[in-house]
Amino acid sequence: MTQPASFVGTALEREYGAGRERAALVPLARGTLEVTGPRRQDFLHSMLSNEVKALVPGQGRRAASMTAKGALQAFLRVLVDKSVVVLETDEDRLEPVLRTLEFHKVGAPVRFAPGKTAVLAIFGPQAGDVLGRAGAELPPEADEAHLSLELAGAAVRLVRASDLPGPGFVVHSPLAGFDSVTAALRTAGAEPVGGEVLDALRVESFVPWYGKDVTEDNLLHETGLLQALHSSTKGCYVGQEVIARLEGRGGHVNKALRRLRLSAPVPSATPLTAEGKEVGWLTTVAVSPRYGPIALGYVHRNHLAPGSVLDAAGARATVVSSFEDAA
Repeated sequence: MTQPASFVGTALEREYGAGRERAALVPLARGTLEVTGPRRQDFLHSMLSNEVKALVPGQGRRAASMTAKGALQAFLRVLVDKSVVVLETDEDRLEPVLRTLEFHKVGAPVRFAPGKTAVLAIFGPQAGDVLGRAGAELPPEADEAHLSLELAGAAVRLVRASDLPGPGFVVHSPLAGFDSVTAALRTAGAEPVGGEVLDALRVESFVPWYGKDVTEDNLLHETGLLQALHSSTKGCYVGQEVIARLEGRGGHVNKALRRLRLSAPVPSATPLTAEGKEVGWLTTVAVSPRYGPIALGYVHRNHLAPGSVLDAAGARATVVSSFEDAA
């Protein structure tokens, strides 16, 4: 598709090109929680939505923390090492997750400690090359595989991350070393990308993030992330009964997250209507240099099919399976 003329040669276009063609660098508002003790994996296996118990050091999974009623409390990256399990999540979710783990601990031999860690994302087709030029060994080619190494004089954890809008990695850096790690990656060729372009790339790639697209008001089936965050064979965990009931009726929910093509930009949280009736709302809205105004949003089950046309404060909002197909 031809790029809108207003974007050609702009900083927005250059940042977008970094994410799509080169290597984009983004600091993430995330932190870590370290879980130790001899039964740490068994305990987390009973708490989280995905397989934890069978992981070996160097492996990881993405998972969800839920309430007993199935409401989503947080998205987590679970990283198993020899003596610790590291949980990565959004900074504002660390305290709720810690409270939930402490509540369910009930004498289990596990301990929790906040990690003094900053999290940096590097993604795009050349992300691995940039890390190599910065002197980093890459983890094995598996989602959430990770290893510890030294980068720019700091002891970091490097993780292959599957929740970025392109092939990439997250770097867990000590707070004191964050600036030097960032500088080393920029020197090696990574290009800083702002939130506006990051949102456009996420929407294009259907990468919903907690906070912007998912809250405690949502169920996992509504987000499109069931396969990525859930194991159907792992047995009981907090919130499992709700997931099982939904699976038993075919996974059908009243609303679900979808990509939408917009005829004009509108604010996030704009209601979606059909024939004057509210049938959903937008979560992340962005302007893509490639596709123009686009969004993620929740849509009622009667309007989930690609091609469904809704109204968003006067703008046309069309449900699409991919923006490429709708171009």
